[in-house]
Amino acid sequence: MIRYLPLVVGIVGGLALLANRMVTANLTTSQSRADALGVLLSAVLILIGLLWQQVQPKPPEAVTLVGSEGLEIDENLPEVVKTELAWATHILLTNTVTKVVAVYYDRQTILRRGILGKSKQVNIGAIAERVMKTQKPIYLVKLELYPGRVEFDYLPENTQGVIVQPLGEKGVMVLGANIPRSYTKQDENWVTAIADKLAYNLDKYQ
Repeated sequence: MIRYLPLVVGIVGGLALLANRMVTANLTTSQSRADALGVLLSAVLILIGLLWQQVQPKPPEAVTLVGSEGLEIDENLPEVVKTELAWATHILLTNTVTKVVAVYYDRQTILRRGILGKSKQVNIGAIAERVMKTQKPIYLVKLELYPGRVEFDYLPENTQGVIVQPLGEKGVMVLGANIPRSYTKQDENWVTAIADKLAYNLDKYQ
């Protein structure tokens, strides 16, 4: 509400000056100067209000992801890898905007956690293949805008933002959020650091 205050005050002030001018029968020189100053101040307030709308855009709204909460992990994994996966995904789900995590490694889906989508298997499409090939993450700030969103059928259908993070050349970690454009640069750095540690342990114990 505060960011709308200059705009509201400027409009109300301008209308008050206009009403006062209309009901004034004999206009004095001093009143003319006061009116001119009032109009200037109202215009400045309105301009500030409009600028605030651009500088402080309305933050995107969160949605409730479609799906049920759960944890699926490959029981054939070594205990040390299971522990590492549990730790890494817990950190991501509790310290970032992430609502769902899926991990694909060595041609199989080894974990899904959070709000789960319909498909139980990570679908390796063009985006995931590119990430593994280039070893660079891809951040889809608003998933619905990308034609490649069809490969993320293992995420809730209304997932808003997605990070596809490489786990070496053998896999990817996919994070889904319920708010578009919600991951900060610090979040992305955290994701990269956790993924590097996870990739090291997966390669070591697999």
